[in-house]
Amino acid sequence: MAYNKNELVRKIQSLQELSNEEKSALLELLRTHKKYGLVWEDKPEEVEERLRSELPVLKEVKERAIISDDPDAPNHILIEGDNLEALVALTYTHAGKIDVIYIDPPYNTGNKDFIYNDSYVDREDGYRHSKWLSFMDKRLKIAKTLLSEDGTIFISIDDNEQAQLKLLCDEVFGIEYYVTSIPRITKLQRSAQEKHMDISHDYLLCYSHSEDFAHNIAREIDESRVRKDAIGTYIEGDTKAILADKSKGYSAGGDYDFEYNGRVYSPVDRNGVRNRWLWTRERMEAAAKLGILVETGSSLRMQLYLDKKFDDKTNKMVPRSSNLIFHTSDLMSDSKFTNSTGSAELRSVEDALFRKFNNPKPLSLIKTLLTFYEDKNINVLDFFAGSGTTLHAIMLQNAEDGGNRTGILVSNNENSICEEVTYIRNKLVILGQLNTASLLSKPGNNLRYFKTCFVGRDRSSKGMRELMYASTELLCIKNNLYTEVQELSGKKLNENIARYFDDDKKRMLVVYREEAIPAIAELIAMMDYPGKMMVYVFSPSNYPYEEDFVDVLDKVELCALPAAIYNAYRKVLPKKKIVKLPEAEEVDKPAAEVASIQERPSNVDGQLNLNFGEGKAL
Repeated sequence: MAYNKNELVRKIQSLQELSNEEKSALLELLRTHKKYGLVWEDKPEEVEERLRSELPVLKEVKERAIISDDPDAPNHILIEGDNLEALVALTYTHAGKIDVIYIDPPYNTGNKDFIYNDSYVDREDGYRHSKWLSFMDKRLKIAKTLLSEDGTIFISIDDNEQAQLKLLCDEVFGIEYYVTSIPRITKLQRSAQEKHMDISHDYLLCYSHSEDFAHNIAREIDESRVRKDAIGTYIEGDTKAILADKSKGYSAGGDYDFEYNGRVYSPVDRNGVRNRWLWTRERMEAAAKLGILVETGSSLRMQLYLDKKFDDKTNKMVPRSSNLIFHTSDLMSDSKFTNSTGSAELRSVEDALFRKFNNPKPLSLIKTLLTFYEDKNINVLDFFAGSGTTLHAIMLQNAEDGGNRTGILVSNNENSICEEVTYIRNKLVILGQLNTASLLSKPGNNLRYFKTCFVGRDRSSKGMRELMYASTELLCIKNNLYTEVQELSGKKLNENIARYFDDDKKRMLVVYREEAIPAIAELIAMMDYPGKMMVYVFSPSNYPYEEDFVDVLDKVELCALPAAIYNAYRKVLPKKKIVKLPEAEEVDKPAAEVASIQERPSNVDGQLNLNFGEGKAL
């Protein structure tokens, strides 16, 4: 007798009693689908329930902003809120843009270091490990979408969850991207209460898509596999994938067939699914001309070299600065990487801060990780920000080597830690009120403080407009543009209709009322500036009103909102609660709406009571 898989699962979930025949069928099903990996019981979080009905946005607390006089100062971001909510918001602003992630999550020791659904998880909790894995799994999956094509993630962990975390990360990031687990000495002195074995270390788990990073970490080299060609020295079989996996998303610019050595290669994975190449056709052709492409079965990969790298700006092979800059034993042999060093650094900020946060990671640890990247203009994310060591280290490293790295930190405000520790510490650093002040005279640093806020998840007209208005600061973060100008082509803007941002390097226009588009387009036509201006337009669909901008398409890059936000969030949000709304029908007919919009008169001054007089509001 055949049994339906879904029906069996439904019965298990609903705790219905299974017959003996059903139990046998289920066991057989499990045997045939058995695979190696982690299995745990998912424990839903309360924060997930909120995300089923509401969408996160970020709202700036402007009075906490610290702005440098340096026009080129990096804009660092501190987000107060649950990191799952913040990570969802960042999928719109920073998908594929984060180069380095460092996190120091709760170790789940059972000593009130881990909170799940507003309760501490202690050693007696039978779901202790399941709760922790559920908690980490959701956040790491989103983190993966934020990593750049050459991105790297570092995770501090100890023996309580190290084994589980390694298996989880193998699933999330791919075992082929595992680099190493680096042991770190946490303390130098033996604890008096320990009678037999004193645990004085934890680990730094690392996964990376970057060949640069892989070459910077110490490793044993099999000399019998070392080869040399006209380009440089390499290890036989040491190649890198140039076919994007599904987690990287789709881009039409990377979807093309490429002929190499008389054979046509398509961006199709091992399962026959077509996606895209990581490179543009121009970069692919440059690689082919250099001779660094390697044919592997039905696809292409890139040959890695010990002494050269394929530069992503020039599409040329350039020397590596160093093949070996770090040995994994360094974290076990140097006292500067211990927790006591981190505590001393935090104590130097203020005694009050030291009392509120135990065992912070030392600055030297984060600074060392940053030096694995030759690029000094990378984006760094820490969504378990704690005392704010990561941002402090970023600013310190920038000061030492002239870099322009930017940091994004996320922290909840449990016990006021975000406001009174994370923020205050880095505020003091920026203002030069720490003993590192001499190093921080240049470059300047900006710190912007945001909180997670929410709007309804329904896609009614009212809901979409609410999201559009609430997302302006998300757009500022996405474009790294915060300077608002009240006028456009000499005409004052009504902030309920449109807002304009311009820092003399980039320009961004947000149009909230689609009726005003013809008038806005006329004002854009009067502007003279190099490049294109980013224009976000409210639309009930994906249509960005190209016909209205036809005369200025050479000046603008159009994006329809809130559709772009919905598309980004949809990949990571839990399934929404189904609620029948009175206005639901109107959003089910985007084509009809677009048609009606296209038919409207070009002159809408009367409809919106617009006035083009000098100094009057649009």
